[in-house]
Amino acid sequence: MAGFVDLVAFDVEVRTKDEYGGAEIEWTPVTPSLSAEFRYERGREAEQSGAQTGTASFKVRLRSNPLTRALTPAHRMRDVLRGVAYNVREVDPISDRAFVWIVAESGVAI
Repeated sequence: MAGFVDLVAFDVEVRTKDEYGGAEIEWTPVTPSLSAEFRYERGREAEQSGAQTGTASFKVRLRSNPLTRALTPAHRMRDVLRGVAYNVREVDPISDRAFVWIVAESGVAI
């Protein structure tokens, strides 16, 4: 195992009304950079609007603390070192007392 060599941060979506009556979406950071371990789960391709799109799914291990146990699928995860954003699909703060496991997916609309 490679260990905790990656850095991730989590953001929350904030919606504000724009001047046209719609909503403007911004992502606001809610955590500092956290040490993480990525484990590749699977990748897949799909055709969307006539173009091939690829997604990759990862299990991400974080050390358990009050901040990481409060994460939900409503958060967005960012790989700080690579600049990639991920949808958080699942958060498991209870299976392992020492760690919080995140299932995150890249290549999809955030």
